[in-house]
Amino acid sequence: MAAASPFRPLTISPADLFTENLTAHAARERHFAARHQAVAWLRVAVFLGGALAVYLLLNRQQYAFGFGVLAAAYLVFVLVMRWHSRLGYQRDHFRLLGQINQEELDRLAGRLSGFDAGLPYVDAQHPYTADLDVFGPHSVFQLLSRATSRLGQDHLAAWLQTAGTPAQLIARQEAVAELAPDVTWQHEWQARARHFSKQADDPRRFTKWLRAPDFFADKAWLKILLFVLPPLALGSVGLWLSGYSLWVVAPFLLLMGAINHHYQAARDAYFDHSESMYDVLRAYRDQLALLEERQVQAPRLLELHRTLFAAADGTPASRLIGRLALIVEYFSMRQSTLAAFFANNLLFWDFFWMWRLEGWKKRLSGHRLDAVLEVVAETEALVSLAAFQFANPKYAVPELSAAPLEFTAEGMGHPLIFATERITNDFSTVGPGSTGVVTGSNMSGKTTFLRTVGLNMVLALAGAAVCARRLRVSPAQVYTAMRTQDNLAESTSSFYAELKRLRLLLELTATGQPVFYLLDEILKGTNSRDRHRGARALIHQLHRRPASGLVSTHDLELGELAGELPGFVTNYSFNSTFSGQQIHFDYRLTPGVCRSFNASQLMRLMGIAVEEDEVTE
Repeated sequence: MAAASPFRPLTISPADLFTENLTAHAARERHFAARHQAVAWLRVAVFLGGALAVYLLLNRQQYAFGFGVLAAAYLVFVLVMRWHSRLGYQRDHFRLLGQINQEELDRLAGRLSGFDAGLPYVDAQHPYTADLDVFGPHSVFQLLSRATSRLGQDHLAAWLQTAGTPAQLIARQEAVAELAPDVTWQHEWQARARHFSKQADDPRRFTKWLRAPDFFADKAWLKILLFVLPPLALGSVGLWLSGYSLWVVAPFLLLMGAINHHYQAARDAYFDHSESMYDVLRAYRDQLALLEERQVQAPRLLELHRTLFAAADGTPASRLIGRLALIVEYFSMRQSTLAAFFANNLLFWDFFWMWRLEGWKKRLSGHRLDAVLEVVAETEALVSLAAFQFANPKYAVPELSAAPLEFTAEGMGHPLIFATERITNDFSTVGPGSTGVVTGSNMSGKTTFLRTVGLNMVLALAGAAVCARRLRVSPAQVYTAMRTQDNLAESTSSFYAELKRLRLLLELTATGQPVFYLLDEILKGTNSRDRHRGARALIHQLHRRPASGLVSTHDLELGELAGELPGFVTNYSFNSTFSGQQIHFDYRLTPGVCRSFNASQLMRLMGIAVEEDEVTE
């Protein structure tokens, strides 16, 4: 399969392209499945035909001709078996390509439950990921991640957890712009790794172990025996088969068996560390070969290319990883107890492949192997961003602003809302000390809007496209306080949990780094008077820090801060209308304080008799 075929300009929608690909790949899968089945019968025919021919010839005492036919039949059988294996790979490859296109359609439709939720990265104490659904069920990680390896998932997660520097973000955007149109290459990258069922295992334990001292470092005598004893042992077996006493073989078997027994723990350790990496190494090998073959232009992709060849002293890294995979494969033959007994006690099988592994380590030392695997991990993350950008052509590539704490968005929507007509809003803030106070009735969209701003900022500062017609943003630390909850184990109320969260915000802003905060229903766990006083004091305090953000509230009196801090506090609102027994929301961000509330109407709908003058909202 071509590694980097030219991509065609996008003339149809991504959904139509994925559907078209799905149909084409299904047809190719059926084609290779039929050929695979036919060759399976050919294997049977070659085996039975060869066995029958050899039997007839030997039965007629035509031994020379019979063994010749046996050798020829074996050769044909091996060739047919390899052909059968290649057809099976091609069948599976088109099945995987079809699966990848179906997954793209699922993401576009918002069907995210079948994707990895990134649960290892869920952290309630993180400055923003828990509040913004970055990880977990129905999360941005599910929407973005096309990573097939654990290292790739970690790399993408790190980008979502920490804002990149301007230089890093520009480099990612350039790389993504080059990869995004080439859907064929993106899907080939993913499919190559998915052939191997355990390819997502974490290789870091293995790479750390590779940096340990070599087993043979202080055993020169054993390296000599490694090449002396096996030929002598095989020669003694030949003598025994020729009629000599079994005692000709016994000394070699006893000596080699004693050495194997003495170093049983070391042999097992080598096997335990390497056996689980077989699928991982083969997946990396195939993906690295694809990357090495690709002609790249983006500066960051060129750097990744140079890293691959520099790490292996000019030899393609895929070739060296492939050699390691082969060593691990041969070493794993010890899993067959009977075969391992004869192989180790006649050939020093384990020791030979341990020696080969240590020779491989000298070619690609531990830190250089880490560099190669890091290239795969970063490419996985870039492919994820590229696929996301391709699948959403109406999303904007954000502009980076040099102005402090700028966030200027046009036509911005929530990336995890998949309605046919997604409601979008414009919003802009520039400079430190600014707070947008967002008021509104219940369910009108205040919290969703705060998450919309936060998620798009996180995407932009990871290097991804954003759910907006246009977005201009400056790097900043995002900080949220939205889902504060009781903690019975720590005897902590939700109000106290929120106070702790706000204290961390103040500590963060005291460091001098720019912070963009999103505070939902601020101080909701106390009475209205204390809530107003506390919220007002907090906004005044944040005004003097290198911070800006949004605060949602039901406290209309907070709107008066616009007069106290003119030009720094701006009022926004989400409004609703009530007609008959229906509440209508337009989810549009509107300048000014909200004047339409719905709590009393909602209570009446639930059967609670409420007088107009008894309820204040």
